Amino acid sequence: MQLDGSVHGVLKSEQGVVVSCSGRLKGEVWADRIVVNGQVEGSCHANVIEILNQGIVKGDIYCDNLSIEQGGKFLGTTHPGESQQVVMLRGKTTHTDNSESARENDELARAEAKDLVSVAANRKPVQKSAKSAS
Repeated sequence: MQLDGSVHGVLKSEQGVVVSCSGRLKGEVWADRIVVNGQVEGSCHANVIEILNQGIVKGDIYCDNLSIEQGGKFLGTTHPGESQQVVMLRGKTTHTDNSESARENDELARAEAKDLVSVAANRKPVQKSAKSAS
């Protein structure tokens, strides 16, 4: 995928992303390989990241293989790669039914609340003894 214009947001690709000289990205980039010859402000997540001679990256880079050509600029922090491959969820179900778990949490909260009420009801008030003034 080649970016020649401006994008504000998250850009994900299973292959590679090339930010050309006229390309501007503000946000996140996730790809196997990222080549920057334009401007990126945000975070880059990839196995391989190349900043070419006109490229500027400001932000965080997550990768194990980073190269910066003479003239390329990087202002930010590098982090080890996250060793997770970017996987697109096209056509995959992402819904999870957590209703059973939610029901169990509600029952547990009700039981704990009953225990607290029971303990509070069984407490006896503390009596202070008054010293006689003689």
